[in-house]
Amino acid sequence: MTKTQGDLAALSKYVFHAPSWRATVPFSLLIAAFAGIAAFDSRFLLEDVWKGIFFIGVPTLVSAAATTPIDRVLTGHLTFTRSSLLATVGEIVIVVLISLAAIVTVFTPLGQNFVFDVLIVALALVFAIRFLVILAVSRTPPVLAAIPASIQTVTAGVVLFVYSGTMNYFSIGGPYLRAVLTRSQEAPPIIHQTFVPEDFVVLFGMSALYGAVTYGFVLAVDRPWQRSLGVSSLDFVQGFIGHIAEGSRELEDFFEQIGERAIVPVTVLSFRAEDGNEKARFVLPMIHPGPMGEIGGGNLPQRVAESTSGLAFPPHATAGHDFNLVTEREVGTLLDAAESALQRIEYHAEATPATRSVEGDATVIGQRFGDGGLLVSTFAPSFADDIDYSVGLTAMSEARIAGLEDVLLVDAHNCNNGLNGDDLGHVVPGSQRSFELMEAASDAAADLVEAETKPIELGTAWDRTHWRAEDGIGPLGVRVAVLKVGEQWTGYVLVDGNNMEPGLRDRIMDAVDRLDAIEVMTTDTHVVNTVESTNQVGSAIDDDALVDLIEGLVDEAIADVEPVEAGMATERAEVTVFGNDRTETLASQANAVISMAGWLAAAVTLAAGAISLLVFIVT
Repeated sequence: MTKTQGDLAALSKYVFHAPSWRATVPFSLLIAAFAGIAAFDSRFLLEDVWKGIFFIGVPTLVSAAATTPIDRVLTGHLTFTRSSLLATVGEIVIVVLISLAAIVTVFTPLGQNFVFDVLIVALALVFAIRFLVILAVSRTPPVLAAIPASIQTVTAGVVLFVYSGTMNYFSIGGPYLRAVLTRSQEAPPIIHQTFVPEDFVVLFGMSALYGAVTYGFVLAVDRPWQRSLGVSSLDFVQGFIGHIAEGSRELEDFFEQIGERAIVPVTVLSFRAEDGNEKARFVLPMIHPGPMGEIGGGNLPQRVAESTSGLAFPPHATAGHDFNLVTEREVGTLLDAAESALQRIEYHAEATPATRSVEGDATVIGQRFGDGGLLVSTFAPSFADDIDYSVGLTAMSEARIAGLEDVLLVDAHNCNNGLNGDDLGHVVPGSQRSFELMEAASDAAADLVEAETKPIELGTAWDRTHWRAEDGIGPLGVRVAVLKVGEQWTGYVLVDGNNMEPGLRDRIMDAVDRLDAIEVMTTDTHVVNTVESTNQVGSAIDDDALVDLIEGLVDEAIADVEPVEAGMATERAEVTVFGNDRTETLASQANAVISMAGWLAAAVTLAAGAISLLVFIVT
């Protein structure tokens, strides 16, 4: 990825999974109970707890329960998990602000009225926060979004109206209506002695003011997105919240809006045993397995593995984030193309020994099977990240010019220093590394075309491992293929992870001394990046444990060696990807908005606070 994309990816440290409403609702009641103990001074502790739950917790419960159905009626998308979390956040805002106000009254001449002035501000602020979130998540018009957004503030206002005795100021309604709307005798004195009708007018005005300021803030932040991408930033926020909070596919809907159609090669190298059963299959669609989690092609390696009869090896292709699939549905198109390629394969009982070509920082190891060649590229021990699609396509063309008909060009993706430094190692057109890769691929292909073929034997081994995504290892674990061609033993190690810590690849190669040649690859799976943006192989697990595991798997693969036939074929698939420069544009806009939004939000908050202070002074 580029530096801009890296800055955006680094924000993943703020990602969290929203708790279920079953956990959020009891937590909100617990907060209300403790707030009641702190705020009220009854003769009995349980009475304070009950008052806290009633006056603070009830508006939260009503908001958590009523927001979703009302929002759905208005064509919104808010779920109960999100509405309960939003209601609890609003409750926390109220409790924190009035607690701070109470502390201020202890050390200043300000009295109890100040606390209730802050309560009015807190209720208006809760409306603004809810308004912003519902605008982003439900994407309903502002007038409609204001209805579910106001539930918590309105409910709290109704409770205060009834229990403050405000109805006594009006000469309307009969005895029954007054009995229902006047319960000041049941409320703590601190409530019915403080509120007057003008306070509710101020609450309405403050809520309207904060809502207008919030909508203006949204319009200001959204304008750059509309101009550069033709989509709303709220669409992205909606999808991101949905994916992180509940694993929804709303983010894919956003990506589809900015995606472009592209034709990508899908190359398959298959090995079958003498009984005709497939023993192993290398599958390489020329796309990037991103952007994150299981969105788009983030879980492509596992999907490939589930579609093969032999042990699957889905390494990383020469493609960057511009070639992320926009939806998981597109993975099916790639798998169909892989199956078509498999049906066209002509198998051969012989292959060439491995050859290694080095040009500058680029190293390419390869073997030929019939007219097709497997080429695995790396820039290790130098740092490198993704290889641009056009660079990989050109390197494949150079290999074809040298005499190979089909080329399965792998980006080993096995040495990087994360997001450190200005240069994240992206191999782009026109760079020194791009030419080194092209020349190394051409030289390796030329050597393979001239090399003598010999009978093939293959052994495989696989360990799911006890490591998980948080450890930087995906569900495919570690897979090893050992090829014996003549007297030469060659090993291909595939770790289901996203790149590798510097030096780890070399340690593995040095430790495995039973083979004549070896290369270590990663799948670049992005299921590990919902945990951390740079969750590379080796950053969270013990290096020695991984090296020992691979040594054991190599021994198993050697013991599993048997004669096989191999063949390669390529199909093309038309899919929707992010598109040229769209990822960079998206990342640039997101980073700009994030940096701008902080200062803009601070300015807006100060302005709204100043207006609020003026209103309280005047009233």
